[in-house]
Amino acid sequence: MAAACRAARRCPGHHGGRVSRALLREPLLHFLIGGAVLYALFAWIGTPVDPASRTISLSRSDQAQIAQGFAQMMGRPPTDAELSGLIERRVREEVLYREALRLGLDRDDPAVRRRLATKMDEIAAASAEAETPGDAVLEEWHKAHAGTFETGGVVNFEQVYFASEAAALAAKGQASPSGQPISLPRTVDAKSMVELGAIFGQQFAQEIAERSVAREWQGPIPSGFGWHLVRLSHREEGSVPPLAEIRDRVEADWRNSTITARRAAAYNALREAYRVEIE
Repeated sequence: MAAACRAARRCPGHHGGRVSRALLREPLLHFLIGGAVLYALFAWIGTPVDPASRTISLSRSDQAQIAQGFAQMMGRPPTDAELSGLIERRVREEVLYREALRLGLDRDDPAVRRRLATKMDEIAAASAEAETPGDAVLEEWHKAHAGTFETGGVVNFEQVYFASEAAALAAKGQASPSGQPISLPRTVDAKSMVELGAIFGQQFAQEIAERSVAREWQGPIPSGFGWHLVRLSHREEGSVPPLAEIRDRVEADWRNSTITARRAAAYNALREAYRVEIE
């Protein structure tokens, strides 16, 4: 929490508590300074507790939520006996959770670390997952990423794979870069952008959609595997359907890209609050 607060103080526009209306609407700012949002980090294990506490309280509201969860899963409310069993299960979980904290079992556990890190990513992405973009936003996205939505067009190219961007840059000036071994075809013929997205990832397909035919090697271009140098030899232009015909696809692409961008922005803002020392 302290780290998030320090990161929040670094946010541009935050001076003595005087934040502009535009910033107040920024999901990233909410993520950084909203204590309630950070509190949601612990939703998967219940309300944060002092492991030294020996009192476990389940209010009427807690019991109602337990019953509601059962009803949503089973399609009916629980019987009195079932509700008693669910409550006892919650109590058992809470007892074991607190004793695990007391013993320090949450520390240095890779599974716990990954779960908490994933939860932080989910918090940063939550606003984009729930957001409904307007027509103007989707029209702009549709226009800016037209190649991604193109149909009927295909490309031919050679690709060489590298594990790092630096390695790809170092080999770019070679007439015939050898690259590193990977189970991907070196020569790709007559593939659409959709097919390229399925093989190499959407970012790679979008980059290819925006490249022109050329004799020299282009890149490095990122994929889901690493980095590639590409020599594009042939392109058959397709057509981009109007937004009305592919609205759901455009919205899904906007949402996925926005989630990725917001996760990165949230992490970068938090990362600035830390000093990392690597021997």
